[in-house]
Amino acid sequence: MLFSTQGFLLGFLPATLILFHFCARRRTARQVVLVGASLVFYGLWDWRFVPALVGLTLVNWGLGRAWAATGQRIWPVAGLVLNLLILGFFKYANFFADSIATALGRHHAAWAIILPLGVSFFVFQKIAYHADLLRGGRPVRSVLDFLEFVTFFPQLIAGPIVRHSEIVPQFENDPHGPALWENLSRGSMLLLLGLAKKAGLADSLAQICNPLFDQAAHGAALNMAQGWLAAISYSLEIFFDFSGYSDMAIGMALLFGLRLPFNFDAPYRATSIRIFWQRWHMTLSRFLRDYLYIPLGGNRKGAARQVANLVATMMLGGLWHGAGWTFVAWGALHGAALSVNHVWTRIRTGSGVRLATPVAWGATMLFVIVGWVLFRAPDFPTAARMLHAMSGLQGVGHVKIHDAALFWIALAVALIGPSSQAAVFAMRPAPLLAVPAGVAFVLLLLLIGGRIPDAFIYFQF
Repeated sequence: MLFSTQGFLLGFLPATLILFHFCARRRTARQVVLVGASLVFYGLWDWRFVPALVGLTLVNWGLGRAWAATGQRIWPVAGLVLNLLILGFFKYANFFADSIATALGRHHAAWAIILPLGVSFFVFQKIAYHADLLRGGRPVRSVLDFLEFVTFFPQLIAGPIVRHSEIVPQFENDPHGPALWENLSRGSMLLLLGLAKKAGLADSLAQICNPLFDQAAHGAALNMAQGWLAAISYSLEIFFDFSGYSDMAIGMALLFGLRLPFNFDAPYRATSIRIFWQRWHMTLSRFLRDYLYIPLGGNRKGAARQVANLVATMMLGGLWHGAGWTFVAWGALHGAALSVNHVWTRIRTGSGVRLATPVAWGATMLFVIVGWVLFRAPDFPTAARMLHAMSGLQGVGHVKIHDAALFWIALAVALIGPSSQAAVFAMRPAPLLAVPAGVAFVLLLLLIGGRIPDAFIYFQF
């Protein structure tokens, strides 16, 4: 069930909220409601994976309790190995088998492995949990707390990637405390903004870029205008799609009295690739930093080692997004860019030379947009055709933008508009906002009711 569907917004979510707030004063009861609703939500995608999700969650909880009882590192280490093996089998078994077969000049007949929805996100949560235990973190004692931490439906499928120390202590808080109405109003506003980003912008932008990428995938030669339109519209689509999902997830969590970490902060205004990654998918960025980059040595072992660590971290981050060499190349590209950024920072600090802000921003966005082409293309030949078109070697040409007004609105919002997640928490709730917000919600419901629902882009990861 998608967040941006009438069935979810008019059926599942209101029913869950009513039942939750009916028993909100009793901690066990409200947790049972949330865990039960989350399992129903996941089961509506594919019931076959519900026992696997619950079983894996219980095993990870048990390993944490064993570590608490014995103090032996073998238990969290076993948890790390277990989760990595599960992720490797479901997501990468066919990829590595096919890569090895290709290198040997053979053909690999793909195994019938069905990828559980959201496996990358909830496995990463458990990996972070066991890594934190090895660093001295406190294990989750209650099995109900651990089930709610893992399965909480707003963040179960596509994040934000939440650490247990961030959310489990919140389970003690009374949802009907002094912040009740503020949480409901801010949560509703974020939910509305996220829905507007997804249904109003991202899905419409997909109608611009998808046909052009499809043409390139089928061998068509695009002109320069078509290439750049496809690249820029996809850059906007993925931003509004995923930041919209994050807005909806954070907003829904607030409706239940829980606060999830921010995940986006106006990334397309970044003036360096390092700042971009501090603002884009922020919970993944910190995961890669804290659980890969720093354990590899970070910047503590010299400049050459730092470059190697950055490239390795980002290549693994690219592979996490998808089992394909285009994702690995995209990650390597960003790792190289981050390395150049660090070298430039040292040069700039020593010499006092600085790039003008517009130049720094332009260079950053040019790199990000070109990188998204590699990320979006299904294979290297398609990416090469797209980049060849963008270079102008196939003619400048012209193109008529489908729904041009929406394209320019989306571009303005991405470049000028404030971060929705930060803005909603900064603004003061006002009753006068309820009427236009309600009208906008009804209009968006009518819009999504007339479309075939598009899954969020990050669901595939």
